[in-house]
Amino acid sequence: MGFEGGCRCGAVRYELEADNLPPTYACHCVDCQTWSGSAFSLHAIVAEDALTISDSGHTFRLPEGQEAMPSEHIGCAACLTRIASRNPALPGFLVLRVGTLDRSSEVAPAMHIWTRQKQPWLTIEEGTPGFEVSPTPQEFAAAIAG
Repeated sequence: MGFEGGCRCGAVRYELEADNLPPTYACHCVDCQTWSGSAFSLHAIVAEDALTISDSGHTFRLPEGQEAMPSEHIGCAACLTRIASRNPALPGFLVLRVGTLDRSSEVAPAMHIWTRQKQPWLTIEEGTPGFEVSPTPQEFAAAIAG
């Protein structure tokens, strides 16, 4: 079984090989707010070899010093949708932008990170784990596992 997704204009498509939709997390950091143009961004960490992105995917990096965690971004050069990113903190994995999944309406964040920067009007569902900044890898794994 797998899941499909793509950019806004449809030029870049991808397939995620997985039995279930991936667990997701909402990041409320200012960078994610700015990148997404919204209050937070939804992400899922997926194995790099489980995600096949069409050849039309465009890879780019921001100039040094413009990101807290320098990353390589993969997306669409036509509509500028970011599909995923890769960074040295997660070798062998990609951070998938969950909103690009065709079935994005079926996912809900298993946890929230960088809540100290979240918009004050946003309420996080009671019982959903939250972290004021980035959790440790162990805290992240425990929270995302549910």
